[in-house]
Amino acid sequence: MTFRLTLVAAGRSSARLGERFGDDRPLDPEGRLAAERAAPGLLPLAAAELRYCSPSTRSRETGDALGFTPLVQLALRDCDMGRWAGRSLADVMAREPTAVDAWLGDPRSAPHGGESLHAFIRRIGGWLDTRPAEDHAKMVAIADPGVVRAALMYAIKAPPHCYWNVDIRPLSTVTLTGRPGEWRLRVDGV
Repeated sequence: MTFRLTLVAAGRSSARLGERFGDDRPLDPEGRLAAERAAPGLLPLAAAELRYCSPSTRSRETGDALGFTPLVQLALRDCDMGRWAGRSLADVMAREPTAVDAWLGDPRSAPHGGESLHAFIRRIGGWLDTRPAEDHAKMVAIADPGVVRAALMYAIKAPPHCYWNVDIRPLSTVTLTGRPGEWRLRVDGV
């Protein structure tokens, strides 16, 4: 059984410098406008048999703006950042520089008391590997950029430290084809 899952990165919810760990803000005006403008080009994805989204506000709003009416999947939530949730990287770095270095350098560390990068990638991979096994099924999932990045790391069996080398832009898409444990990556063009 093989299927195709297209991952769509959620729209923008804040300027990059305003981002915070575990940020669950809605789409900002630019993000909403960008999603509405992208909708016609992404319309074919709305025909997918299964449409999912992360539980974050911006993922749900992106799905609605695109006209997908996605089903929320709790397993697609972003990485649990523990006590760092709601804080910016600059703030955490100023207060806990050694902890940030440990977190960035060791995928199994979780100095924030939340989820390690390794555990996060495994959780997202577990979700991928439990999708319905209907042959040639088409699925779409709107997710936070970190979730898309984790899915890519899992699918191509990249070492977890490579997570930091992948940039996911709002509303970008990437497609995984295959079946549990055997994934192929297809980069979609504009």
